[in-house]
Amino acid sequence: MVSSKEDFQLLAKSIGLMTQEERLEVNKKKGALYIGIPKETSFQENRITLVPDAVALLVNNGHQVMIESNAGKAANFQDKDYSEAGAQIVYTPEEVYKSDIILKVAPPSMDEIELMQPRQTLISSIQITVQPEDFLKRLSAKKISAIAFDYIRDKIGIYPIVRAMSEIAGGTSILIAAEYLSNVNDGNGTMLGGTTGVSPTEVVILGAGTVGEYAARAAFGLGASVKVFDNSLYKLRRLQNNLGIRVFTSIIQPKVLRKALSAADVVVGAILATEGRTPCVVTEEMVSEMKFGAIIIDVSIDQGGCFETSRITNHEQPVFKKYSVVHYCVPNIASRVSRTASYALSNIFTPILLNVGEAGGIENMLRQDQGVRNGVYMYKGILTNKYLGNYFHLPYKDIDLLMAAF
Repeated sequence: MVSSKEDFQLLAKSIGLMTQEERLEVNKKKGALYIGIPKETSFQENRITLVPDAVALLVNNGHQVMIESNAGKAANFQDKDYSEAGAQIVYTPEEVYKSDIILKVAPPSMDEIELMQPRQTLISSIQITVQPEDFLKRLSAKKISAIAFDYIRDKIGIYPIVRAMSEIAGGTSILIAAEYLSNVNDGNGTMLGGTTGVSPTEVVILGAGTVGEYAARAAFGLGASVKVFDNSLYKLRRLQNNLGIRVFTSIIQPKVLRKALSAADVVVGAILATEGRTPCVVTEEMVSEMKFGAIIIDVSIDQGGCFETSRITNHEQPVFKKYSVVHYCVPNIASRVSRTASYALSNIFTPILLNVGEAGGIENMLRQDQGVRNGVYMYKGILTNKYLGNYFHLPYKDIDLLMAAF
């Protein structure tokens, strides 16, 4: 027998009869994204920004992805792969450009800008030196918020997409050289790396950045003898530490460089200019003294090239000969291995897009993520990148001040 009211309440609570507060799960604020991926129209751009696995992950998180038919064909992804992942396949660019977020590799052309909707968000690369002034004015007229993915930084200050593409270009450059040394491509019949009892091939790498490091890794892996030149002792020291082996390194001195080039079977130009044109460190005279059938891979050609004899080529006609030296001067090497490059891009874009959804929209995410905010060059039609402003002599404003004002 319960003797008092307090005893009854205690007994009731113990057997689960007392009314208790309902505990509900508190969800984070989410926003469903409407992402459009158009087919690339730039010459020989074979990459795509999202692979089917990434699309499936985004769709499973409540987002919509619209892809133009055959957008992934050049990277060997079929429309069926994307539709099975949950994407909507459309057959005209007009339909794709109705999306809230446009995600593409190359910057949009003038015709594509005309298809864009007011206040859309554009995520793409930006090739400052080849963009006409009207490019920015037309984006501004439509109040576009534009993010250059090659300026996005991660938490430790690295540009992840630039690094990923540089890693690919570095490794691929050595594989390209191996192809053109062989008889199959009318080379002199040399095996890159050599074999037992045969002297290894000589590889000279100009530049000790990411491209140079991964070119050295690939060359070492094939058994070649490698020499690296750079004007930064810090970069040379870092490259040796990253490789974990002692490698021939030198500051770029004409006499030392000339001697190395005269004995080289392969020379990779991987010097990155912080601004302006890449310095031309190999003269025409130096090239004329190189071995018959030697290979030059000028990865720096998109910034002007570091060989005096270089001129831009393309994937259809990638090489030319001068002084019996084969020159490979294709700017977009990553498109040569478009499937691998697409996976690398997708691995970076997918977490960013998921974060946009979790934050409740692109504006909220930009306030939280300083690294992605670093890539913004236009915010709601207002230019925010000082380099673009100075280059085109246009007014610009600080993105942090704009974010605070809106």
